[in-house]
Amino acid sequence: MLDYIIIGILALVIILLIILILKNNGSKDLIERMGKLETSFTKEIGDFKLNFSKDLRSDFEVLDNKIEYKLNLINDRVNNQLSENFEKSNKTFMNVLERLNKIDEAQKKIDGLNTEIVSLQSVLTDKKTRGTFGEVNLEYILNNAFGPSSSGIYSIQHKMSNGAIADCLLYAPAPLGTIAIDSKFPLENYQRMVDKNRSRDERNSYEKEFESDVKKHINAIKDKYIIPGETSDEAIMFLPAEAIFAEINAYHPELINYAYERKVWITGPTTLISTLSIISMILKNMERDKYAKVIHEELDKLGVEFNRYKERWDKLSKSVKSVNQSLDDLHITTEKITKRFQSIRNVELDKLKDSPKEIEYEESEEDETIFN
Repeated sequence: MLDYIIIGILALVIILLIILILKNNGSKDLIERMGKLETSFTKEIGDFKLNFSKDLRSDFEVLDNKIEYKLNLINDRVNNQLSENFEKSNKTFMNVLERLNKIDEAQKKIDGLNTEIVSLQSVLTDKKTRGTFGEVNLEYILNNAFGPSSSGIYSIQHKMSNGAIADCLLYAPAPLGTIAIDSKFPLENYQRMVDKNRSRDERNSYEKEFESDVKKHINAIKDKYIIPGETSDEAIMFLPAEAIFAEINAYHPELINYAYERKVWITGPTTLISTLSIISMILKNMERDKYAKVIHEELDKLGVEFNRYKERWDKLSKSVKSVNQSLDDLHITTEKITKRFQSIRNVELDKLKDSPKEIEYEESEEDETIFN
């Protein structure tokens, strides 16, 4: 690029020289001047080219150093960034592995739970086992609400006067009274009714059978566990499966009305816990009120005794004041007698002989003072 510039300048100079030569008819003096000018110009061009090459080489070296420095900085930053990203990626990968391990463990637990559910379903296919399951569930809820049955608030497997055995007899406060609770578990027809693999007609048929099963349970509870004079005029039917309770409340309002007419209250685990919690709160408030009444009576008795104590204290205080007054009077009299004896001891015998009447008068005055 520099050579092209120099060549262009030389060409321009040569053109100028040719023009000057043509104007001066090729004089020798001018030729000599032009030769000197060419030599001088060539030297200056050479010097300029050398200096320019040096400056350009120096600038390129500086620029190269700067570029190298910037590239090193960029390289360091890229390496640091790659290291940080690698560390974060490694942590993320380790977290993913940990989560995957937890998911594997959870999957194993789910598989085990599925096995347990299958075994539970096989157990609940037997009516007697279902009955036991409902009784155990009911006792667990009662124990959480009131404590052990030894508390006297309820009794388990209570035999009624008619020979029937209620799963629980709850001794609730008035106006509820003694309430029988019995567990029922109509499962077979419910499972068939909600089975989506069956046809609609089959499910409708099983739905009617399910309603018939529930009505039979309601009638059995009404006939066995509502006894005038022994229990209240109402009883509770406990369904240990929340799904069955929700099914009845959501889609079978006629069963709710049927139970209501026979004063049988249908409950699930959640509603029974709520009901028993309310009864437990009422019992605690009644117990608190009973103790408050006893405390009030005892405070009244204590008030009577305190009034009696105050009367006796007032009497004693008056007596103590009277004794203190008598002691003060006795002290005054004692002082007077002491002074009189002292004066008698200090009397001169001569004065007593000379003025007996005066002494007699004084003695009579002393006697009067003593008796006063």
